[in-house]
Amino acid sequence: MFRVIETFSGIGSQAKALYNISSNYEIVNTADWDINAISAYCMIHKGKIDTEKYKDVSDSDIIEFLKGFTLSSDGKKAMNEKSFSRLPMEVKRMLYSAIKETNNLVSITDIKGCDIPENIDLFTYSFPCQDLSLCGCWHGNKSGIAKDAHNRSGMLWEVERILLEMREDRRQLPRFLVMENVCNILSKPHEEDFGNWKSTLSELGYYNKIYRLNAKNFGIPQKRERAYMISILCNNNEDMITKIENYFFENNLEDVTVANTIKRRKLMLKDILCLDYKNNSAYKKEADASKPNDTPSRKKIYEDNDMLYDGKQINEIFVNTVTTKQDRNPNSGLITYKNYARGKTKWRYLTPRECFKLMGFDEADFEHVISNNPQITKGRTMYSTEKLIKMAGNSIVVDVLEAIFKQIMEINKEFFGERE
Repeated sequence: MFRVIETFSGIGSQAKALYNISSNYEIVNTADWDINAISAYCMIHKGKIDTEKYKDVSDSDIIEFLKGFTLSSDGKKAMNEKSFSRLPMEVKRMLYSAIKETNNLVSITDIKGCDIPENIDLFTYSFPCQDLSLCGCWHGNKSGIAKDAHNRSGMLWEVERILLEMREDRRQLPRFLVMENVCNILSKPHEEDFGNWKSTLSELGYYNKIYRLNAKNFGIPQKRERAYMISILCNNNEDMITKIENYFFENNLEDVTVANTIKRRKLMLKDILCLDYKNNSAYKKEADASKPNDTPSRKKIYEDNDMLYDGKQINEIFVNTVTTKQDRNPNSGLITYKNYARGKTKWRYLTPRECFKLMGFDEADFEHVISNNPQITKGRTMYSTEKLIKMAGNSIVVDVLEAIFKQIMEINKEFFGERE
């Protein structure tokens, strides 16, 4: 059994990838503080949130339990007591059930080394990219992953703290680590800080392999390049390091030929876009919600971005990177959509459903989330169009992870031996 811990788990692209390629795995723990992602993860991977299972737990006990965690309503800052108190009890029960059902350790800042079980095969950490991205730099944010920056991308050092605490307590470290982030983490401005992180991993006994991989080479029609680092606990065994180096040399995922042999499927843009408005009312409703007001800034977006579908044919092969927001310039691409609503554009953005599919999730996964969308306040549900797109943009392309996890499982079997 391949035992996994997902930190910064989001909606669970790691769990989805493992499910697609293997039945012999166990997600031991997840860790995420965003209440939207916590609930969505449970709905995607468990099918629903079973609040009935915990019907005998009192409201006061549920509130007390949740107050023991650092939770966030936006993934950026911790909820204060006033915001927490405003959450309907129905939502608090959903959160309680989801945390229990997914063994969620919640905020990385609250996790201690002793909380991580031993005999873990894989520990994943896709920490926030906001302070590393080029977009952040354009807005004057150049703090990156500096230890003293105390920003969101600096959450990387919480992972360091946890691993060092495990070593100090003489606890067995995870056999494999997998990091995912924007490629800018490999650039000159972040070279020293990222070098410090790699040095820490080397001191802990890990061999590090870095990939720059684009989703378009793994069967998903999206131009999305990200940095991935696989760290393997070799404990400075030179013979094993040589064998692993040879493995990666012969099976380099940056080689498109290798990527073609390992990818599970090849989706085209026609498989992604949801254009059948006549026969699918959900598609039409989502398209209507993705049609912005016709303003000067939107006219600029129209001029600057690709028209993926012009009303007659699909014009592009790939969309641009799916980010946390489609109503921006640049964005992933536009779609002609003339429903003649007053004051609206004659085109739309990608819908949340399309964004989920572009990240490697199935329509059934999306349906699991939107089928249980509780009301937060009058006229506002938990999962708005914007929040759904944000969760997709914050995720990792499942099909790329599948390729990486296949390699890890091969290495694990060949050089370590699978656990019983």
